[in-house]
Amino acid sequence: MSDNASAGTGSSAPFELHYFPPDPDLAEMVSSFYCARINMPRFDEYERADRPQFRFLTVADGEYVFADGHHASVCRANIVGPTSGRVRAISNGPTQIFGFGMLPAGWAALMGADAEKLTDRAIDAADLFGDWVDEVASRVHDAASDAERLVIGNNFVREVLKRGEPAPMWFIRTVDRWLTETASPHVPDLVAATGMSIRSVERMTKHFYGLSPRMLARKYRAVRAAAALARGEDLESAHLGDAFYDQSHLIREIKRFAGATPGQLATPTLYTEATTRGRKQLAGRVSPIVSDT
Repeated sequence: MSDNASAGTGSSAPFELHYFPPDPDLAEMVSSFYCARINMPRFDEYERADRPQFRFLTVADGEYVFADGHHASVCRANIVGPTSGRVRAISNGPTQIFGFGMLPAGWAALMGADAEKLTDRAIDAADLFGDWVDEVASRVHDAASDAERLVIGNNFVREVLKRGEPAPMWFIRTVDRWLTETASPHVPDLVAATGMSIRSVERMTKHFYGLSPRMLARKYRAVRAAAALARGEDLESAHLGDAFYDQSHLIREIKRFAGATPGQLATPTLYTEATTRGRKQLAGRVSPIVSDT
């Protein structure tokens, strides 16, 4: 697979991560698929604020600690909601993860009216899908290759997401353009672009993205900057030089949303480097809102 990005090349590497774009018919529902292999006694890393995730694990022994202090146990099949800040991810031993990120349309189709309630939360997917999701987890675990897992994953997404109501793609596309076309998006610009009231815009962004427009803009500005720094880019070349008031503002925002300071990102962990470089290698095959963060 040419779409792979990894930290480590063999099964004995402490950490491996491979990213893959979804099938074309799922491009507006799924950000990317990924396969991660943790080969260490304990994995304890901060994940940056991110979009919702659906994850299958071969060994479920760990927890997520969210920005508000909430703890959630890792399950064999997990649904992690949209996050408003860094998330501490802990695995108490080796495991393999196969998962995918959900874009707003996919998240709404999966969770419907409950989407906003799972911001900074994680649940056991079996609570929604019953024993069937455990059968899918077993097929993922038993697959002989990542290519086989991708087939299972794409078909699983088609099955679970067809159950929900279609999302208003015009609104999602408008918000995504607003988030990606400028370094520091302003809420009045989004209100003007939608032609809706500020109250309606806030209601819809909370429903489809899990956050208010203001918090959404802060989140994506910070994670774009963090991703650029972790890739060794300076903020000027990444068109983010004027996105923050001053250095202290930059440090505070990146620490809140990415879990590291700019100085720490200059020498990123294996996990951070694999995440940022892997997503960037998907540029041109996924939305910029995915590849740039």
